[in-house]
Amino acid sequence: MASTRFLFIGFLALSCSIALASDPSPLQDFCVAAPTGQVFVNGLVCKDPKLAQADDFLFTGLDKPGNTSNPDGSKVTAISVAQIPGLNTLGISMARVDYAPYGINPPHTHPRATEILTVLEGTLYVGFVTSNPKNRLITKVLQKGDVFVFPQGLIHFQRNAGYGKAVAIAALSSQNPGVTTIANAVFGSSPPISDDVLAKAFQVDKNIVDRIQAQF
Repeated sequence: MASTRFLFIGFLALSCSIALASDPSPLQDFCVAAPTGQVFVNGLVCKDPKLAQADDFLFTGLDKPGNTSNPDGSKVTAISVAQIPGLNTLGISMARVDYAPYGINPPHTHPRATEILTVLEGTLYVGFVTSNPKNRLITKVLQKGDVFVFPQGLIHFQRNAGYGKAVAIAALSSQNPGVTTIANAVFGSSPPISDDVLAKAFQVDKNIVDRIQAQF
């Protein structure tokens, strides 16, 4: 009986820890990242709080447009713990996204964060796809001042649906949300995924797969 109770308590504790999984909660005022730390941890090591400076909590230049001269016609200026060491353990980051006319932020996911997007300028067509088996596409056309949420881990995208440039600000619920661009991951992996696998997965000829892979 005692062993059964112990196993139940252990299982309950494990279940709770999984259910509450997220970026680590701060146990002090701040934990400025020390990227040169020699200890490998899930996240980044803290430097001595006495050595923290104002610049550890600062990023400048978000007012400057990103260069959208690329095939996607968009530029994401990320502001995560890599740019602001003081974000370490605080569970938040952000990004500025610039879109040229007809530009896209291609289908991608953030494995560690929910994203909330605010349109500052222009018109955006946005959407995300629910998980298997429904794979339901949920879309909306956003105008200046509109806010839209992309749930954690789901494939989502944005396209400039106006005639001029567009700008948006995204907030994400992780200091290091990560990003997986679907096309890059599938067709541009290193080493490449076998064209036999991709041809069967996409139900196309291998020559088509080879041509797409060559683009990456």
